[in-house]
Order: sequence, then C-alpha cells, then structure tokens
Amino acid sequence: MMKPIYLAVAFFLAAGLKTSPVLAEPQTDYAGYDRFDVRAAHRSMPIAASVWYPADTFIYRAPVGRNIIWKGTDAYVGAAIAPGQHPLVLLSHGSGGNMDGLGWLSSQLALRGAIVVAVNHPGTTSGDSSPRRTPLIGERAADISATLDQVLSNTAFAPYIDHQNISAIGFSLGGTTVLNLAGVRFDQTLYAQYCDKFGNAAQDCDFLRKGGVDPDHLPDDFVASSRDDRIVRSVAIEPGMGFAATQTSLAEVTSAMLFIGLGEENKWVAADFGPNGSNLVARIKNASSATFAPAYHLTFLGECMPRAAEILKEEGSEPICSDPPGTDRAQIHQKIVSAIAEFLNLSGS
Repeated sequence: MMKPIYLAVAFFLAAGLKTSPVLAEPQTDYAGYDRFDVRAAHRSMPIAASVWYPADTFIYRAPVGRNIIWKGTDAYVGAAIAPGQHPLVLLSHGSGGNMDGLGWLSSQLALRGAIVVAVNHPGTTSGDSSPRRTPLIGERAADISATLDQVLSNTAFAPYIDHQNISAIGFSLGGTTVLNLAGVRFDQTLYAQYCDKFGNAAQDCDFLRKGGVDPDHLPDDFVASSRDDRIVRSVAIEPGMGFAATQTSLAEVTSAMLFIGLGEENKWVAADFGPNGSNLVARIKNASSATFAPAYHLTFLGECMPRAAEILKEEGSEPICSDPPGTDRAQIHQKIVSAIAEFLNLSGS
C-alpha cells in the first residue's frame, strides 16, 4: 500500500485568469470539471466529490491535481455540460489516493462522452489514510452509492445523465470497492489465511500489520453486502483482497466486469486476479480481462513531474514515480483508457 505523502489534492487556478472565447459547440480538447459535497448518513462529515464531463461553453482552463510530484490534468472548470444524456461512471481511488489524482482517466473518459463522478473516501484518501480504516469496505461502497443517489437527484447534473447506463471503476482498494458494489462479499477467515500464506510479501497484509491491524480480527464492515443493481458494468483495476472473496457471492455476480492488470513479472501478490492469484476472472461469469506491460501496480497513478522521482528518493518515500525498465507510463495510460472506453461502449472509442 502506498504512503499518502504527496498524494494530497492540488488544485491551482492559473495566475491572471484569461477569459476564453465562448464557443457554442461541445469541446474536444479538454473536459469540464467541477466539485460538490456528498451528504451521506454513514459519514459524520460531507464527502468531497468531483465530476468530469463533456464540456460545452466555458470560461477558463486550469490544472487539476498538479503539484511538485504530479503533472495533473487541465480542465475547463465550471464549464457548461454538453447537451444530451451521457453515460455515468463512478470512480473509486486506491488506498492513499484521491479523486483528482485519477484525472488523467476521468478527463479522457469525459472526452469520450461520459460523466465521471469520483469521491475522496474518508480514512483511505490522501493525507487521511489509515490501516485500521482500510478494511471498512462497506463504508467505501456506501460512499459510492450515496454519491450516486445525490448526483441522480442533483438538478445541475441529473438531466444530462443516462440513468440506465451507469458503470463503476475502481483501482486497487477502489477495485475491491467496485467488486463489493457488484455483489462480491469478503470473508474474514479467507483473508486471514491469505495473510498467513503470503506474510509481508502480500502488500495489503503488510500495510495492515504495520498499522497494528490483526488480519484475524477485522471489523464487521469487512464482510458487508453492498450490491447496487443500478450499476450495470464494472471495471476492477488491480483489485485488492480478491483472495477473501466468497465463492457463493462470486457466482451471484450478474453484471459485466472487466479486470485490468499491470505487468507480468512485477505483479503484486495483493492484486493478482489471474490463475496464480485469486483467479477472480475465471470465477465470475461475464468477466473479461486485459493486462498491460511492462508496468506494475503503481504505474496506474498519474504521470509525474520531471524531478519527482528524485524528490521522493530524497524524502525516503515510496518510489511511486519509478516504473519497471521499458515502461512508458503515458502509453500504458492510453491503452487503459482505450480498453475501458471500448468496454463501456463510449463514443469515440
């Protein structure tokens, strides 16, 4: 599991904003971007949410998620939404990540016609990431369902959403969240057996143990049933905790699902959904998979600034900007976008 250092949201408006010409046609160079709060009964405070969408008329362009580590993604902030009804995609980040850090994916899906809504999951987001809150899978899934409730009733966005075309995408712990929303349930005993078998070689088990979490005594929320039948397709990118999925729940998954893996030789034990791992693809009907290499788990994170790897090394932080030899992170991202867009039947894919 990654350290939350440098994964904090950075949202800087360009100095000396210049008003751009107001155009009457949907934009194809940058997506629209906005933010809103989600009020959820299971949370004591509002959940931060972002939305990327096909843009129509706009006022200004600004970088989202840019700082000394991350390149970030430019967007038309507060732009009008392009006319019509668009597919809705719900996005769940990984442990220590955040909604804007995946802007490279959200913006590209928006440019292909989707409205992409993401949240910062309390307890597992940048600057607020704790091992003891990581196993609260049901809370994370509830974040997404509550966000879906709110966006479908939001008069600013609801008229532009195709309510029959809703999908979910999750990376790492977000992939676990997406599985839970599809009906997959997790078992504490199976997870403890997995951690006993792989020890610290399993990245998630190592992360939990460093935080004093006993895999033999996980919170009840770990086994939550969170199926949301409004979601008709799911994409699980390097999902964690697959070894703890119950066979009964896997057999009951009916929605279409795409698994995406990163790398062959550098595969993380925690995220291996293939025959040498949890074998989730073979155990879920209507499941398919795609693997992109050379890469590894953290290649999915955003592109880094030129000196980012050096800065992280000086700070003694995890090498989140250092990929396996021969990896082109931007190229891997392009392939992931294409695979997801095709699976979701987005226009322009």
